[in-house]
Amino acid sequence: MLTRKQHELLMFIHERIKETGVSPSFDEMKDALDLASKSGIHRLITALEERGFLRRLPHRARALEVVKLPQQATTSAPPKGRGPARLSVVEPGDPPLVPVAANDTRELSVLGRIAAGTPIEAIQQERDRMHVPEAILGSGEHFVLEVQGDSMINAGILDGDKVVIRRTDSANSGDIVVALVMGEEATLKRLRRRGASIALEAANPAYETRIFGPDQVEVQGKLVGLIRAYH
Repeated sequence: MLTRKQHELLMFIHERIKETGVSPSFDEMKDALDLASKSGIHRLITALEERGFLRRLPHRARALEVVKLPQQATTSAPPKGRGPARLSVVEPGDPPLVPVAANDTRELSVLGRIAAGTPIEAIQQERDRMHVPEAILGSGEHFVLEVQGDSMINAGILDGDKVVIRRTDSANSGDIVVALVMGEEATLKRLRRRGASIALEAANPAYETRIFGPDQVEVQGKLVGLIRAYH
């Protein structure tokens, strides 16, 4: 199944190749989907590749091939001179072109608690499972952790929240990550690279930034979403 954005991008690429014989540029795709940056397009294309809908052709610029189209794929072609084809708007009561993202979920493992404060023991084994909206996931393997502590409150992450993490061993400076410290403590912090050192920053002035050597911190995953229950 595709999210709505994945479906929209796939159909835009398909229509552009059909009209011009070449795939659109990343800037054109970004503008067509009203995204703020090209990184979102990269994630969507990777997800479409992994699901078998797109193929990148090696050694050629702007070379994307549409391998297959989803069922119920329709686009509306605008009059000439009025821009690229766009996905048809679905009015209330019409059958959806793809499953609505909010109703399209993936079951993920809840691996235990993660400290947003003083680091606690490393991530535990699966203790539960929960359904998470596909729209916030994208490609890759994901898991869920329950937040314990208040060190990330200024980033909007509260004690008791559940954070959705994409499993990865790399991160950019500024990303909020699950970091394994000294091989035995797991914590949720913002990662900053300072020369050869790695800083784990809290989002609460009550907590100090901790500085480590590059071999003392292992990235376990990056934050991609947050789930909060109101009682």
